[in-house]
Amino acid sequence: MSLLKVNDLKVHYPILGGFFHTVIDHVRAVDGVSFELRPGETYGLVGESGCGKTTIGRAIIGLNKATSGEINFNGTDLTQLSRGQRRQYTKDIQMIFQDPYSSLNARKRVLDIVAEPIRNFERLSSEEERKRVQFVIERVGLNPEIIYKYPHEFSGGQRQRIGIARALMLNPKLIIADEPVSALDVSVQAQVLNFMQDIQKEFNLTYLFISHDLGIIRHMCDRMGIMYRGRFVEEGTSEDIYNEPQHIYTKRLIAAIPELETANRKEKTHIRNQIAEEYRQTKHQFFDKDGRVFSLKKISDTHSVAMQ
Repeated sequence: MSLLKVNDLKVHYPILGGFFHTVIDHVRAVDGVSFELRPGETYGLVGESGCGKTTIGRAIIGLNKATSGEINFNGTDLTQLSRGQRRQYTKDIQMIFQDPYSSLNARKRVLDIVAEPIRNFERLSSEEERKRVQFVIERVGLNPEIIYKYPHEFSGGQRQRIGIARALMLNPKLIIADEPVSALDVSVQAQVLNFMQDIQKEFNLTYLFISHDLGIIRHMCDRMGIMYRGRFVEEGTSEDIYNEPQHIYTKRLIAAIPELETANRKEKTHIRNQIAEEYRQTKHQFFDKDGRVFSLKKISDTHSVAMQ
């Protein structure tokens, strides 16, 4: 059974114009996206900036309002719930934000930052709260004694671990990780990613992992969806996407990954030129006359592609 099932999700923002500021069009940030997550799985949303992947995450957790579609979590459609009704499901869905510098309140101690979710749902004594915070802080690889310090006293990697600790406080079933390492140094990125995989096993977590970095998505995710202009162009397992990409946009994304080996750079440039030529000849098969992506079609049990 699926833990999360998103069906034909749309998030549109009105464009106002004219003398009376009437709605003349919409920005289709998310335009008919469907996917599902099974318990314990890591699902990746990948695409360029502005493709709508973060908007999906924010719609699931309730920070953005869905225009239409369904967000079924454990069999309940969250889009049909009021703010008060949705509150009981908030415990089970938490988010790790992109920027570890702005997502932590600089005026609060680590104790208050990490304890904030639990203060919203449970009533613990100061001693119980401190022990709970210190336990989670220790599980994310930090010294339990740091709870009386402030965010400015930590490095970027340590701050992101504090953000992860905050997300773990309520023992959630689903964590939405929105570009959790994009603001970190490459060496620190690897530490945080490996650590996230470790705690996934320990806490039996399900991840929705949002990133523009295909290398990170390949390292972390069991399945993934490739997004372009608010729609999926391709969906499948990591092996499907990387070994047998079918959509021209997916091929261009993979070809854009930098080649570190100097001996292979000429070959990579040749591949990019081939894909650019293929795009010119076949783009009508993948995009309509308005540049809109076609609907997904299954080409195997695990692999779907948006094509005519």
